[in-house]
Amino acid sequence: MSARRPHVVIVGGGFAGLWAARALASAPVRITLIDRRNHHLFQPLLYQVATAGLSAPDIAAPLRHILRRQANVEVRLADVTAVDASARRLHLGDANAMDYDYLLLATGATHAYFGHDEWAEHAPGLKTLDDALRLRRHLLVAFERAEAESDPARRAAWLNFAIVGGGPTGVELAGTLAEIARHTLKNEFRNIDPGEARVRLIEAGPRVLASFPEDLSERARRQLEKLGVEVSTGVPVTAISDAGYQLGDSFVPARTVVWAAGVAASPLARSLGVPLDRAGRVIVQADLSVPGHPDIFVGGDLASVQSEGRPVPGVAPAAKQMGRHIAAAIRARLAGKPSSPFRYRDFGNLATIGRMAAVVHLGRLKLSGLLAWWFWLAAHVFFLIGFRNRLVVLLNWAWAYWSYQRGARIIFGAAGEEEPPDQ
Repeated sequence: MSARRPHVVIVGGGFAGLWAARALASAPVRITLIDRRNHHLFQPLLYQVATAGLSAPDIAAPLRHILRRQANVEVRLADVTAVDASARRLHLGDANAMDYDYLLLATGATHAYFGHDEWAEHAPGLKTLDDALRLRRHLLVAFERAEAESDPARRAAWLNFAIVGGGPTGVELAGTLAEIARHTLKNEFRNIDPGEARVRLIEAGPRVLASFPEDLSERARRQLEKLGVEVSTGVPVTAISDAGYQLGDSFVPARTVVWAAGVAASPLARSLGVPLDRAGRVIVQADLSVPGHPDIFVGGDLASVQSEGRPVPGVAPAAKQMGRHIAAAIRARLAGKPSSPFRYRDFGNLATIGRMAAVVHLGRLKLSGLLAWWFWLAAHVFFLIGFRNRLVVLLNWAWAYWSYQRGARIIFGAAGEEEPPDQ
């Protein structure tokens, strides 16, 4: 190692990357944080943007603004295309390259369609703000198309919504969409009754929220059904087209299908030339370094790691803990000391279902209904980055609670456009 300050490159400005950068604020290193987008996204609330409850700036903040007071960090807007581990070099999408002394890959995950990538065109997922804005447009336009449709069958297809995947994202989307149809849009249309919209949550497994205890899963199902969501379990979707989807022996006409069923790791991991798991994640060592490359670390959804014999889930608290641990491991390397194994602290699971409905699992504590909803709300406001974001989200939620209104119901783009302009 030369006498200059070691160069730490962090790829990805999500929870793992940002928390690692912050934890290295006082370290004798220079840091370059690279991301293809200029903002950090609070992904747990992304569905709120998709369902018009919040605007994009409410749950995101520019990386440069977040790190403006950290003198040892430089932010670079770029796309990393490959890692040359032997040369300690990154290849960027603009044909440039960047050398590193230590590297953290935290590029997250993308959608996985279980071998049916052709479904992506007809069943968009929800991972980025771009995804959320496109989905929001599609959901709102569906009601407009139904209003203008004279044929009963085609109108029903526009009012038929399916969410594939019964995890937290699918549950939150289904519950919120049912609330929009039955409350937010009430009395706003003349030719349709939005409350007649059919919202179906489809889970191929035996129950929704499989990561929760079975009794909480059943409570979540009952709360969804109370909101008007049709919950289908035990039967997978076998085909999706622009006309609808195949569920078991039945084809269901539907113009809106949302994918929330599976994730795959960022393809950047393949350039490392190391073993990956079935989801494409890097099988890291106990300290989150890459086997054979002690100068490379992997965190967040890109890392396949176990803690105390159990897989670490792909959730925000785990990614934050990984980021802080990797920063500590780099400090240990700089001091010539061994790094410690990663230990995940499980702070529990939370999922909201709709107005005054949620489930919370914290160790032996199990909550559902109104108390769980208040707990969920407080936790998400607390973990948002920036005072402005916390204040705006809290005010928006308070208004939505009392009025049932959703303030971001603006459809961007002209009628007939398939995609909105960038927002």
